[in-house]
Amino acid sequence: MSIYLHFRAVAESEIRDDHTWLAAFMSEAWENDIDEYAAGIAHSINKGWDAVNDLYAAADTFCPDADEPWTLPIYGGRPVPQSTDAAPSNPPLMLLEPSGVSQAAGFLTAVSFDELWNVVGAKFSAFGWTRQEHLEHHRALREFYEQAASAGHAVVKAVWA
Repeated sequence: MSIYLHFRAVAESEIRDDHTWLAAFMSEAWENDIDEYAAGIAHSINKGWDAVNDLYAAADTFCPDADEPWTLPIYGGRPVPQSTDAAPSNPPLMLLEPSGVSQAAGFLTAVSFDELWNVVGAKFSAFGWTRQEHLEHHRALREFYEQAASAGHAVVKAVWA
């Protein structure tokens, strides 16, 4: 079974802070994923996003910061609560506001992938996770967040199973 963390950049003024509306918006974005990926306004990670978050958490060992910007690219943002009568099929959603998107972009631009990998690479390799796979996730996320930040966009995140 595939499970994805789907990211979608969007102008904050176009967002309704309503789970039902955002779920429909993200569902439509998921259906148009090829065009949206090509436009640089969408990204997704299949199954391994927790490992990508663990990679970024390694930044805490060499650049401890009370703000912990390493948490923003994957799990950053606030949960969008579902109504009590929401369908169980509605995906969990998070919303990262433009200021958080800018912080995430800044972190991804400033952090050294090699330094991160030096901290966690041996552990990751033991689990069969490759350096190249994580480097590709890092590059794609950096590009996605840089583009979203330069446009002043928020990022909506959904988990699809």
